Amino acid sequence: MRTKLIKGLSQIQSKYDAFLIDLWGVMHNGIQLYPSAIDVLKNLNKFNKRFVLISNAPRPSKSVEKYLLNLKMDKVFLKNVFTSGEVALQTLKKNVYGKKFYHLGPQRDEDLIAGFEKNKASLEKCDFILCTGLFENEEISLDYYKNLLRKYTKLKMICTNPDLIVRRGSRSEYCAGTLALTFEELGGKVVYFGKPYPEIYNFCIKKNETILVIGDNIRTDIRGANNMKFDSLLVTDGIHKDEFINLPIEDYDKILEKYKTKTNYYQERLTW
Repeated sequence: MRTKLIKGLSQIQSKYDAFLIDLWGVMHNGIQLYPSAIDVLKNLNKFNKRFVLISNAPRPSKSVEKYLLNLKMDKVFLKNVFTSGEVALQTLKKNVYGKKFYHLGPQRDEDLIAGFEKNKASLEKCDFILCTGLFENEEISLDYYKNLLRKYTKLKMICTNPDLIVRRGSRSEYCAGTLALTFEELGGKVVYFGKPYPEIYNFCIKKNETILVIGDNIRTDIRGANNMKFDSLLVTDGIHKDEFINLPIEDYDKILEKYKTKTNYYQERLTW
């Protein structure tokens, strides 16, 4: 399938009933909102099109809503926000993997385990590892985490964000998915929540809707759309920016083939 370049979502919006739109890399860059993407939401509302802002953030949906409000997103757009952290939270409540967990992640993700503080334990005493990302100290290398986890590969790891990296402004940062991959390389087993796995989509879709997935991450957004047999639009100015920059349009499909995925459309930035 040859990828189709579109100037704006307005060209294809009539084909779809609902839009699953990624946040980081599509709606914002971790520092500020993209005005052209906000214009898309305004127009989707104008045409009474349903959309869900769907994120691999390892935090509850309400926390991400607050984050978006802090970025000055209008609350009218926040009726449908859903995160991988929210899916993981439902599992935590059911004690599917046991009660006691070791939280591997930064302090800012503590809201995911609010109400479960009594269940936190050391690596020696936990039933499973709950991975939301790296610790706050950015100086810690991946080798540190390898050494930390090496003795505990018999435990199951729950990864609440399958993304490997994210761009904050112009800077790249590791995500929980990188630690999960490291754990698997050590011989451990990982359960993933979020895109591209089906649970998160099942929370977001309605019966008999024609869906378009919009995202900047081929591994998660586009592969997730492929897994669910949804159409997709790839935003090339996000996480894969360096792979697409200065690349002729006729070679775009080769990038997708490298990841064993396909997409229906692409834009450099999400615009109406």
